[in-house]
Amino acid sequence: MPAIELRDLVLSRNGVTILDGLSAQIPAAGITALIGPNGAGKSATLRVIDGLLAPDAGSVRIVGEGPVRRAFVFQRPALLRASALANVALALTPLALSRDERARRAQAALARVGLGDRAAAPATRLSGGEQQRLALARAWAVEPDLLLADEPTANLDPGATELVEGLIAEIARQGTKVVLVSHNLAQVTRLAVDVVVLARGRAVEQGPTRALLTSPRAPETRAYITGELPWTSFAAAS
Repeated sequence: MPAIELRDLVLSRNGVTILDGLSAQIPAAGITALIGPNGAGKSATLRVIDGLLAPDAGSVRIVGEGPVRRAFVFQRPALLRASALANVALALTPLALSRDERARRAQAALARVGLGDRAAAPATRLSGGEQQRLALARAWAVEPDLLLADEPTANLDPGATELVEGLIAEIARQGTKVVLVSHNLAQVTRLAVDVVVLARGRAVEQGPTRALLTSPRAPETRAYITGELPWTSFAAAS
């Protein structure tokens, strides 16, 4: 599993500061949750880690054995207008596998997320929960060292949320480092080993999940947990 070092990250867009010198050490093991109010910089941090956004300053260092294979699961899955199987198989194209091997691994990934019988179904006709499970199958199929998940259950009903949480936990148990953005503190408690709290584009506190949520040290953390937000959140990105 890779560890992640974020050092003095700065990111601005359209005159709005999104990350303002953010630094954090994300451990290699388990699931790490990024929490904080809307506009704190959580989603932007995930995108910087993945390379989807380039920071104006600062650095990201991912420490692993050899090249680190990454996968990203968005709040709203970006799916092709094709079958569920084709969506997963396309993600395997960079791995230089044969067509038969891509199909085999894609089918196996769908089976792992409970969509084995939906392989031929158009992805856009799946339910919201099925689409998010398809997105996880696509990520799981590439056997990532690092999975970045941006509020993957935000738009799902409780039953679908439970299924997706179980899949994320299983991916982590099989050796993938997971960094999860969530506003659901109960979900964070169920899944995360440790938590990084963001506010105003900075990491204000980090620690083991239960200890941090029950005995927060930073005033920003206490305010977020209790629902009192005495600062102005940025409107640009969460």
